[in-house]
Amino acid sequence: MRLHDVTSTDGTRLRAWTNGADGPTVLLSNGLGTNPQSWPSLLDPDCGVNVVSWNHRGVGGSQIPADRRVDLDAFVEDAISIMDDAGLESAVVASWSAGVTVAFELAYRHPERVKGILAVAGVPGDTFSTMLAPWHVPGPVAKAFMVSLARATTVVGHLEAPVTRRIPWTPTTTRLLQRTGAIGLRADTAHVQAMVREFFSTHPAWYARLALGVSEHSRVSLSGITVPTTFVAGRRDLLTSSAAMRTASERVAGSRFLELDATHFIPLEHPGVVRDELLDLVRRAS
Repeated sequence: MRLHDVTSTDGTRLRAWTNGADGPTVLLSNGLGTNPQSWPSLLDPDCGVNVVSWNHRGVGGSQIPADRRVDLDAFVEDAISIMDDAGLESAVVASWSAGVTVAFELAYRHPERVKGILAVAGVPGDTFSTMLAPWHVPGPVAKAFMVSLARATTVVGHLEAPVTRRIPWTPTTTRLLQRTGAIGLRADTAHVQAMVREFFSTHPAWYARLALGVSEHSRVSLSGITVPTTFVAGRRDLLTSSAAMRTASERVAGSRFLELDATHFIPLEHPGVVRDELLDLVRRAS
């Protein structure tokens, strides 16, 4: 993996990364606050695709903007800046979680830049209303609760940070996390450990601010999405409703929908499936 800095449209410095592998170049729109370690199968030099991506504003070496601007407009600008830096006129976009909203908004605003979309555990907009689905919480209630929780975290997160940033992520504590069901036991513990260690280095209050920046955007229009698209959903996902993903897939002509026995962390729990679906999408898009 190689790292370098890219300046976004508004002057914010982003930490960009690439896996340096051979194959067609794919743009990765990652989940908020997450990192390359979330995609172990795409860090394999023999994965078959050259991935270019970036860490979100204020995360993993990327700068917090001077005006603290984190909204969907900014995230789309960041994606375009990363593509321009890599010399990508257009590409297949792999995406996860809130990054799915960014991918679809990018395709909606700049259709000439997107050849296809792999949407993993995410819906195109209005993300908070699809949370807590396995607990049968109605969408409006789930959204109100999760937005309130995020807003509270922007304040109390300053009290949480000294604790969350000092959690010793050993194989034992990581396995305990997996046993809670938050991340499935089928995920490789070493991969999970690398991901959560980096994830919890982000200040909780800033992460909540990032999430609110996406939550304020309504559902992305799918009427203009004509590129090959694949949706990969998790049956036990508490953060994105599998049913909502199926509905979104039905609104995109010719899209593929796949539901797995998984939580929200599909790239960690089913890395081979994610890689194979991405390679299949690249073939369809070309």
